[in-house]
Amino acid sequence: MGEGAQFLIVTVFNLYIMVVILRLWMQLARVDYFNPVSQFIVKITSPILTPLRKILPTLGRFDIAAAFLAVALSALKFFIIVHLQLGGFPFGVIELLVTSIQATIVTALTLVFWILLIRAILSWFSQGRHPMEFVMAQLTEPLLAPIRRIIPPIGGLDLSVLVLIIIVQFLRISLGG
Repeated sequence: MGEGAQFLIVTVFNLYIMVVILRLWMQLARVDYFNPVSQFIVKITSPILTPLRKILPTLGRFDIAAAFLAVALSALKFFIIVHLQLGGFPFGVIELLVTSIQATIVTALTLVFWILLIRAILSWFSQGRHPMEFVMAQLTEPLLAPIRRIIPPIGGLDLSVLVLIIIVQFLRISLGG
């Protein structure tokens, strides 16, 4: 199989996995449900998550169905890529499960990294009134607040985003991502 086809498969899977992770993260952070960005995420994930929720209920704010879907999609992506490259799948179920969980965590950390970076860059130019910025703020503030308690803004410079980016990158590298 060509590299172009592999790129497309990985990209499509990763994008949808990120959307599912966003849905889970938005529920955990209690992001405004009526925000247009939130509505888009809900509409694009509901066709698969709604039937899954009948089997896997939500525990408090944690959406087990969304977490399961993200890991299952990571497993399917890994299975397809390895199967197409090798003409078979030489790994067991446990290896597939561990690899899928690891890949899902790395994808979630990548998503956190990009949202932090985009939010930081937008803060230089934007007035902060776009619905996307509200969602990014609601997602990242629970992660940044504990860091701000330890390292308060110095001379008007908020280093919490930089510290969190370093932590996220460290975790990604540690997980092999």
